[in-house]
Amino acid sequence: MKHRLSRRRFIASATVSMIPSAVAIAQPKGISLFTMGTDEQSSESQKLPKPDWKNAGVIDLSNSPHAKLKTVPVRAVVIQPGFWSQRRTTNLVASIPSMHDELLEHGRMDNYLRLKGKLSEPQKGPVYSDSDIYKWTEAVGFQLQIADEPKLRATTDAMIRDVVAVQEPNGYLNTYYNSDRKPLRMRYDTQTTGHELYCIGHLLQGAIAYYRATGDPTLLDAGIRFVDSFLIPDYGPRANQKAIVAGHPEIEMALIELSRTTGDPKYITLAGYILHGDERVPLKPEQIVYMYCGIPFTSRTKLEGHAVRAMYACCGATDYYLETGDPAYWKTLNVLWNDLTAHQLYVNGGVGARAEGEAFGDPYELPNAQAYGESCAAIGNMMWNWRMLAASGDAKFTDVIERALYNGINSGMSLDGRTYCYRNPLAFDPTGESRDGDQVDGKIRNAWYDTTCCPPNLERTFASLSGYFYSTNDDGVFVHLYDNSEMNWHLHDGTALRVQQKTNYPWDGEVKITVSPATPSDFVMYVRIPGWSTKNRVKMNGEEVAGAKPGEYLAIRRRWSKDDTIDLNFDMTTHLLKANPAVTEDRGRVAFQRGPIVFCMEDLDQSEHDGGVNLAGYTVLEDGETTAQFEPHLLDGIMVLTHPATISKTATDTTLYFQSSTPKAPASPTTVRLIPYYAWANRKPAPMQVWIPYKDA
Repeated sequence: MKHRLSRRRFIASATVSMIPSAVAIAQPKGISLFTMGTDEQSSESQKLPKPDWKNAGVIDLSNSPHAKLKTVPVRAVVIQPGFWSQRRTTNLVASIPSMHDELLEHGRMDNYLRLKGKLSEPQKGPVYSDSDIYKWTEAVGFQLQIADEPKLRATTDAMIRDVVAVQEPNGYLNTYYNSDRKPLRMRYDTQTTGHELYCIGHLLQGAIAYYRATGDPTLLDAGIRFVDSFLIPDYGPRANQKAIVAGHPEIEMALIELSRTTGDPKYITLAGYILHGDERVPLKPEQIVYMYCGIPFTSRTKLEGHAVRAMYACCGATDYYLETGDPAYWKTLNVLWNDLTAHQLYVNGGVGARAEGEAFGDPYELPNAQAYGESCAAIGNMMWNWRMLAASGDAKFTDVIERALYNGINSGMSLDGRTYCYRNPLAFDPTGESRDGDQVDGKIRNAWYDTTCCPPNLERTFASLSGYFYSTNDDGVFVHLYDNSEMNWHLHDGTALRVQQKTNYPWDGEVKITVSPATPSDFVMYVRIPGWSTKNRVKMNGEEVAGAKPGEYLAIRRRWSKDDTIDLNFDMTTHLLKANPAVTEDRGRVAFQRGPIVFCMEDLDQSEHDGGVNLAGYTVLEDGETTAQFEPHLLDGIMVLTHPATISKTATDTTLYFQSSTPKAPASPTTVRLIPYYAWANRKPAPMQVWIPYKDA
């Protein structure tokens, strides 16, 4: 596989000679060599179900020794009518069912039925097609953790039965590497490009979410059997084992979540070995960059290569740190996070500058129209920061979570929940060239992609969203995200606790939190003060509380009783943001942000668009006053910004080159209307831009 090809243009190639499996490798520091054999393997569900199978969060950190924050179950938080409730309802009634139909229509389940002998159809879809079923199952699992949906559960149960029916006696389960492709299984060249472990990683994550929803270990047993019976006996660091390279990182975090679910530490050991890399796998430097694996994770000094791979690798490495406390991992993770936020993060929380290789670019390489910004990469960014938050309790990670969630992730799914953005650029022209089939008839949102990783990834994110609102520690409760909601959970000492939020966030900065422990108790409520909010007021039972600082958690320590209230008031002033001058495309431009929401201009909203003036003709006044008005009937109800501007002839009206002394075209006063970035491309195809030229005073 040419490393510069995107995954969506993947063509299996590159014959790499097998290296004798008996070649010895040095024992990685901190990683124990495997001693388990078939006689020591787990007996799948003997350890399942555990009495507390319902009580895990999005990831289960209840016994993770180096997690400063513990997760709260998805089912413990009910998101009530407000900003996110409509999105989640749409996810349940439109997105998950329609994606199920798309998966069937495009043969994703036919691949299993073929192996069962029920169909004679050839294999359909790319090498990673199995993962589409597993991510969809994970979305269902999180949805069923919220509330039982009998029809959805019955449908998923039937699909799971068809999946596990094709598992081979040795534990192998993959529909692509069968028949004439069977000899290619787990070859080193297949591991780098074939997504076998990527698929089984998603199977494990989907199986765990489904198990935590229903207590049914059927799919989870299959995942355990793959690891215990197929993988561990023959693959690992021992001289008599073949080496492993992840190819597309994902298996690492899945293995660690499997350890958390079963209590078996050998899966952490296996994940650590994969994160360390194995020198027996012959890799070219460009493969190591692109795949973001194959060498010790702790040797990484910057984010590079395929953006989703890098984000997933960082997730797995943070999971490994949460279980082991290895300081080398924590040091590396912070170096990489600083690189992300200083050089690589889009204002919408997206990552991945280049369509070629779906990759990170050089520092400050953040193009707008050319931006790739894959939905999966923004989700990976959120997942990584969630883990970094758990390891540290630092609100800077929550700020990135919020930026990605409200903007670069939320933009990935249409408002009706039936079409999706694979990439999320910050400027768009529907007449422009399609990149890897992203645009169909000028539309960047489509119901199906042959690489359909993003749609079910978005669905699992929205289904699990309630699990991101709160965390706990020995002192009390952390409040991360704001929306109308109710949490019913408990403190670490077992005291039952109800926390309610009432707010019109993110359109309004006022949040009322009502705290009601079952009995009066001493603990701390850590409320997040968003980094974007420069002026903040906090009241406790009507009395002012000092110390609120942007980008930090405010600790309110007291003896709490039923119906104690915290009133938060965040600064919802619209800010015009400028980029670092090194971001060449954004020089002389500003982006608009109000609260956590980033806004954009869409041609449809400009009064002059019928006159043929395109967006390039607008210049906003830097010292102009922005007005904000909520329009309930536009795009499911959004805040619309209006800002003074001028309009002049566009670049297309001038010659390619001209003398600097040429008089500027006359500019006329006007205003621009901006909508939330997440809502763009939900009407008809139209030009869009986030970064707008400005004129200073």
